Amino acid sequence: MDIQTRFTLVLGGGGMKGLAHIGVLQALTERGLVPSQIVGSSVGALVGAAWSAGRSIAELRDVAVSLRRRDVFAVAHADMAFKRMRSPALFRREPLDLLIQHLVGDVTFPDLRHPLIVNTVDINSGMQVFWGLEGLDEVPVRDAVFASCALPGYFPPREIRGRFYSDGATVDNLPVGTGRILGTDLILAVDVSASNAFRADTQEEGFAAVFARATEIAMQSLLELRLREWTTPPIFYIHPRVEHISAFSFEHLRELVEEGYRATRAALDHPEEWPAAGGSGVHPRRPVTVRVQRERCIGCGACLVQAPPGMFVLDAQGKAVVTQPDQEWSPIDGDFIRHCPTYAISARPAAAPAETRRRSG
Repeated sequence: MDIQTRFTLVLGGGGMKGLAHIGVLQALTERGLVPSQIVGSSVGALVGAAWSAGRSIAELRDVAVSLRRRDVFAVAHADMAFKRMRSPALFRREPLDLLIQHLVGDVTFPDLRHPLIVNTVDINSGMQVFWGLEGLDEVPVRDAVFASCALPGYFPPREIRGRFYSDGATVDNLPVGTGRILGTDLILAVDVSASNAFRADTQEEGFAAVFARATEIAMQSLLELRLREWTTPPIFYIHPRVEHISAFSFEHLRELVEEGYRATRAALDHPEEWPAAGGSGVHPRRPVTVRVQRERCIGCGACLVQAPPGMFVLDAQGKAVVTQPDQEWSPIDGDFIRHCPTYAISARPAAAPAETRRRSG
């Protein structure tokens, strides 16, 4: 990718982990890479809106590292005490409203310095609505961003034009599909979700943590289904290593920003892994070797259900055997590994074929 490439930057949701998007923008703009448009979900919409409204990277970093829990999350004690199960949400809307107002102001979409699309869902109809598209742009950006951040149950839906909208991640946490209607050469997708990371004792952390974890798992499953058969425009997928951090943690704010910066710089430092002009699919693609530890395999057949058809068979002893050990994977391949109940399947980096090495050199 170079400064002539028309690319759409898609910033996914993930709670506080989404502050990594600030580091992503820093790494890109340092190299003169400015997206043709930004598509954001949840905190991705907030970071994208603040930058598009004219906030500098330095300002965004300062705000990010100084955030306190009360700047975003304030329990709606009165609603929960008096309305109980009919309380609109666990948290009050006012702190998040003030933060968005501070970062974005009172602009509508045509006022922004950079084109922005905000992913939401109509909580009553289930319709996915992208604010900022033609005919959906004459609304306050702050309302669309709040709606995109309003994870159901955590923040109340936001009324826009007489209907009520919540977090678009409910149906699509990384809305790469918009690239197909925006006339782009490449989609740069930044995913800060973490459902495939093992968590310990989620069940001990209360109903909010259990709900958030279940939501992560559902979002990741939907994303994998959507990307499995992806063709064009090509996607370059960046996944900052923030899965070990809770979506509601305020103890790693600087680390989050820095990891987004590190992950993006690392990707830009390997131009051979980016798709060629006119390419397709999800990138980067890297060679791996898939193995089954026979002593762990119990022959349950879960791999036959979860993996692509024909990739595994059961031998005469009822043990799983991988039919094609050497493969080339994108970052969204191999989800079947975590569904093995005995952790018998593994994938390790393999040496690139000689032809690939010569081409990349």
